[in-house]
Amino acid sequence: MSTQTQDSAVLQVGPLMPSLMRTLADDYAAPVLPDPGPAREAFLAERGPQIKAIVTSGRSGVDAALMEALPNLGAVINFGVGYDTTDVDAAARLGVAVSNTPDVLTDCVADTAVGLLIDTLRQFTASDRYVRAGRWPVDGMYPLTRQVSNTRVGIIGLGRIGGAIAKRLNAFGCTISYHNRHEVPDSPYTYVVSPVELAREVDVLVIAAAGGDGTRGLVSREVLDALGPEGYLINVARGSVIDQDALVDALVNRRLAGAGLDVFVGEPAVPEELFGLDTVVLLPHVGSGTVQTRAAMEDLTLRNLDAFLRTGELVTPVPLPTLR
Repeated sequence: MSTQTQDSAVLQVGPLMPSLMRTLADDYAAPVLPDPGPAREAFLAERGPQIKAIVTSGRSGVDAALMEALPNLGAVINFGVGYDTTDVDAAARLGVAVSNTPDVLTDCVADTAVGLLIDTLRQFTASDRYVRAGRWPVDGMYPLTRQVSNTRVGIIGLGRIGGAIAKRLNAFGCTISYHNRHEVPDSPYTYVVSPVELAREVDVLVIAAAGGDGTRGLVSREVLDALGPEGYLINVARGSVIDQDALVDALVNRRLAGAGLDVFVGEPAVPEELFGLDTVVLLPHVGSGTVQTRAAMEDLTLRNLDAFLRTGELVTPVPLPTLR
């Protein structure tokens, strides 16, 4: 971690962890980008040429207009594994490198996926509400739920996180199949060529694919219909990967058995139609939200920043689109 001021070469875009914000302010003299309007325009005109690196998160990201307003920008350093809110096409065009924080959050997100799956099928949080509402003595035993062990699970996105989810569920005796853009060499799990075919063959569909334009709406109404009224959906990826309107419609009208959701389109807004459904578990995007993981993410973010300012290279760069 740097202890030297970088003469405002670093810009913070959007909110970050308080400890990371303090480090950026104290050790790098990093200003925070003002909200859109005259103050931002004045800031960019006066201080834009100084900025060499941006530190942001998947919640905020960096668009093409901001990159173009910073003539000496060399890197966008992202706190988090997802970087779909940053315009990577513009970054490639402008020669701006982009980094994220892979690996360090894999275990916690995989744990979250399995926890969501168990809760969604067994309805533990709904059962907890049943007890707290005093319904057990009045209405009797809670209705029977769905077994987790030995279910057929399909995973969309068998990358680091998807693989960690599969490993955990394999210990439950689950049969694992998956869909990727490409088959994973030497994978012990069954590859299925399309999301629709995968959904048709499984009891539970887990979404672990990266966000961005390439996966937007990948889990379509057709996929949800293939999963069917006995099927469950778990999403720890990005809300944009699913057709959210179709998902809400399927859940409200019981064309899906249930869903466990940690991510949504337009967070922190969540479709209110889901609030009254005991078949749905809703989390406020806490997949990586542990003290240990967030500390590791912060450390890797700062290592990327220090490496770039010192050498012009990033520790964990992400692949950018090839210019044509």
